Amino acid sequence: MRKLLITGGAGFIGVNFVYYCLERYPDCQIVVLDALTYAGNRASLDQALRSNRVEFVQGDIRNQELVIELLQKHNLDTIVHFAAESHVDRSITGPDAFIDTNVVGTHSLLKAAREVWLNQKQNFDTHRFHHISTDEVFGSLDSRDPAFTESNQYEPNSPYSASKAASDHLVRAYQHTYGLNTTTSNCSNNYGPYHFPEKLIPLCITNVLRGKSLPIYGDGKNIRDWLFVKDHCVGIGLILEQGKVGETYNVGGINEWDNLSLVNLLCETMDTVFNARPDLKALYPDSPMANGQSSKELITFVTDRAGHDRRYAIDATKIRTELGYKPSVNFNQGLAETVDWYLDNKEWWQPLLPK
Repeated sequence: MRKLLITGGAGFIGVNFVYYCLERYPDCQIVVLDALTYAGNRASLDQALRSNRVEFVQGDIRNQELVIELLQKHNLDTIVHFAAESHVDRSITGPDAFIDTNVVGTHSLLKAAREVWLNQKQNFDTHRFHHISTDEVFGSLDSRDPAFTESNQYEPNSPYSASKAASDHLVRAYQHTYGLNTTTSNCSNNYGPYHFPEKLIPLCITNVLRGKSLPIYGDGKNIRDWLFVKDHCVGIGLILEQGKVGETYNVGGINEWDNLSLVNLLCETMDTVFNARPDLKALYPDSPMANGQSSKELITFVTDRAGHDRRYAIDATKIRTELGYKPSVNFNQGLAETVDWYLDNKEWWQPLLPK
């Protein structure tokens, strides 16, 4: 039975992983540590906290003494480290928070883990520190370049990706220097339930429902590989169960879309849902569909983001061949499920919108 500390467990991917663990590992015990900054939402954990297997602690990963106390008190043998500042636009206007959380915070966690698991020898043989990273550390691809593998050189181009690259290197160093049992996964763009509405897909969903414009950077041809968050959780679980200590694994959706094509598909999905559910027009009277129009009419092109990487793509061969991983949710299915979740959970996302 694993006893897990899940950092950032009130955030998007973290909270989905909490629910995945509760279903996948019926005997696991979970402590969620989250500072509840703007993207962390304790309400996301409401259902999980009804279980006697989950405890929530509001706190900062930079508080090394707090982490040591939690590891000792709950006899935790696993850290799954999601906590991070992750929005590229925010990293451009305010990079300091990204260095503090992603670099200093990760180092603080590593120091706490080393103290308890190695120096004090609590769970010395069974511990695991799993670090969640991103494909953005590898830089940008041209249209014909092969997808990123685990051996690609790091070439981060934004303060966000640079801070994640630094944290990846720290995790590697603690494994090689001190013998901490670590693994790292670099994932592609996630989407799904509980996604904070500043990111592209939830932003477009909530903007359509309110009749707001759908901003597309530049020419809309920037390409990303999209991964349904529940498939990402499956990949993390496989790494914890079977992954080799000291290894990194790319977790991707094998699902490349340029931003404009993605938003068009999302609009078509929303139009279809509204046509099938007439009650939605009364619930969302400001949406184009309530007035017989298509949500595509809201698409607006805006000035491109500074240093905008052209393309990311993940080669997931290693995790597929070594651990048997394969994404199971196709994009149409995943988008439809995501749209349905936002339609059914207005009380979750509405308070998070800019005032």
